[in-house]
Amino acid sequence: MKKIPKSILVTGGAGFIGSHLIHYFLERYPRATVINLDSLTYSGNLDNLSGINDRKTYRFIKGDIADRETVEKVFDQEMPEWIINCAAETHVDRSIYGPLEFVKTNVLGTAVLLEAARKLGVDKFLHVSSDEVYGTLPIAGDEKFTPDSKYHPRSPYAASKAGSDHLVYAYSQTYGMHTIITNCSNNLGPYQYPEKFVPLAITNVLEGKPIRVYGEGKNKRDWIWVFDHCRGIEQALEKGEPGETYLFGGKEGAKYSNLEVAQMILQKMGKKADETTIQFVADRPGHDLRYDVDWTKSKRELGWEPEYTLDRMLTETIKWYSENEWWWKPLKERGVVVEHAG
Repeated sequence: MKKIPKSILVTGGAGFIGSHLIHYFLERYPRATVINLDSLTYSGNLDNLSGINDRKTYRFIKGDIADRETVEKVFDQEMPEWIINCAAETHVDRSIYGPLEFVKTNVLGTAVLLEAARKLGVDKFLHVSSDEVYGTLPIAGDEKFTPDSKYHPRSPYAASKAGSDHLVYAYSQTYGMHTIITNCSNNLGPYQYPEKFVPLAITNVLEGKPIRVYGEGKNKRDWIWVFDHCRGIEQALEKGEPGETYLFGGKEGAKYSNLEVAQMILQKMGKKADETTIQFVADRPGHDLRYDVDWTKSKRELGWEPEYTLDRMLTETIKWYSENEWWWKPLKERGVVVEHAG
């Protein structure tokens, strides 16, 4: 019989993945209290959580995970049994121009959470991380990242996530904490902040703007549906072994280049791919060539595998952004979306 936690703390719960996790856990564990700790930076949006504010088992607390006093107060008052750390600065381009904020949130913030969790004696601490900590793979070939891949981060964002991963693993080895690390590929789905490649591309098309593509668009990514990712996190919490790392990736791996993804979006939205709808821009520094995730261990030990193909992800994501202009349009109009490329 699986243990049902009395309380679950999700950090960064107003962000893309975190908000989906909160919805997911409120449905899956209706008797557990789900606490959302989020500092509401530019990408934190309480609109992602509309419809649950009146739930008796949900609580929102505004606070920074790097603020030790705030974190300790939350832990003392809420006594969470499970912690899922989704709070992070995540946009590679922003990390290039402002790396210190990434170090503060991703490294120091994780350290503050771990220390508070150690003192409280939490049951489980799951740290949500990225495949980008492993660096880049050659464009050609079938090599994939595995839980045993060496860390070779190539951007300040990836380096900050790598540092946080090492801290989480160290706490399992030094203090015997039940920590789990999950490294996932690029997520897609509703409520994704519209400066990420796919939602930016979709909203640009809806606004009559071109899709911006870095370099020649040859870089390849492994795409995962956000709800597939949520299932993986739940199964890692229920079945994962302490101190272990589990990888979550897409059904097809890194099958499509960024240019091909842009072309698929245009085709699905009834547009022709040409010089008016695709704009090639100078490549970004240290741009990783390919990410590809081997989730064999997650299937073997957790019973997890992804359900969504990229085609299905794009169809549903386009539909959501097309029907929810109220959510993304104000963000772009206020100028808080930095229009990077993909």
